[in-house]
Amino acid sequence: MSFADINLSDAPIRGVYSPGAGGWPTVRYFNKETGKDGAPYKQKTTKSMCDELGDDEYMTQYVEEAGGASLCDAKTGVGCDERSLAYIEKMKQKDGLFHMKQLDRLAKMENNSMKADLKKWLKVRQKNS
Repeated sequence: MSFADINLSDAPIRGVYSPGAGGWPTVRYFNKETGKDGAPYKQKTTKSMCDELGDDEYMTQYVEEAGGASLCDAKTGVGCDERSLAYIEKMKQKDGLFHMKQLDRLAKMENNSMKADLKKWLKVRQKNS
């Protein structure tokens, strides 16, 4: 996952969307699903966007959602489904070499064509390996 800050004075953007059209800051995310045009940040509260994303909880949610990551916290189990909890318990029993091999294997699978639910499960395993 990558993040960027663009100075529109130095690198103006023209195209499907207009940065700043909905106010500042303009926050967009880009991934395979959104393509080169990206998608706008959808606010979850009535706070200003700056205040909302300045809250660690909302920023973390946004990064995980836009990045397709799991909201499951492996340390506490909060937000984890039964499948994820079982995987976390299994991985606790493994050594560092196993974890490295698992991450390599999952990284190789990442660009394969798969259903959305399998892609999400792959991301959960990557996060918790």
